[in-house]
Amino acid sequence: MRVSLEDFEESCLQCQRCDLAKERQHVVVSRGHPSARLMVIGEAPGADEDARGRPFVGRSGRLLDECLADVGLDQEEDAYICNLIKCRPPGNRRPSPAELKACRPWLDRQIREVNPEILFILGATATATLLECRTPISRLRGAWTEWNGRYVMPSFHPSYLLRNPSREPGKPRALFMADLTSVKHALNGVVSGLASDSSDP
Repeated sequence: MRVSLEDFEESCLQCQRCDLAKERQHVVVSRGHPSARLMVIGEAPGADEDARGRPFVGRSGRLLDECLADVGLDQEEDAYICNLIKCRPPGNRRPSPAELKACRPWLDRQIREVNPEILFILGATATATLLECRTPISRLRGAWTEWNGRYVMPSFHPSYLLRNPSREPGKPRALFMADLTSVKHALNGVVSGLASDSSDP
């Protein structure tokens, strides 16, 4: 697996499938453990990630690492962290449908190569794209669903928590931590409240 994942990463670095390749500093593939049972999937690299070539290394990433640590997960050993798309959209805008389509084969291959048991999806764009549904993230988060034989927990993106920093019960930070705690329990073999269908009614 390690050899094939390294081949995948090398192929990613050469990608020219969309116009984002013209302005990027780095292709941002992943960080964390290549054999992790947990894969964390965000939306796209930002300026810090583009500069350093690693996902979630800016303010959102530091918050993500803090939250993982708070539930007893190590960001380098217990998780494999990546994004929907591997190059930064200009101005940190939302990826276009064409960009998402161009990069989707990379994500699908990445999931196959790492073969995680659990996907923790961060934010509305990542959730809608991966699950191919239009249900608001506020309704999807906190509920387990199944996708291609894997457990999936959608939640808020850490950037949303930075804009809503309150730790009070019922606020985004507390809800995110509840979701992440459910992920930790699932890694320990306890998955409760699994939804049978993630599509719109």
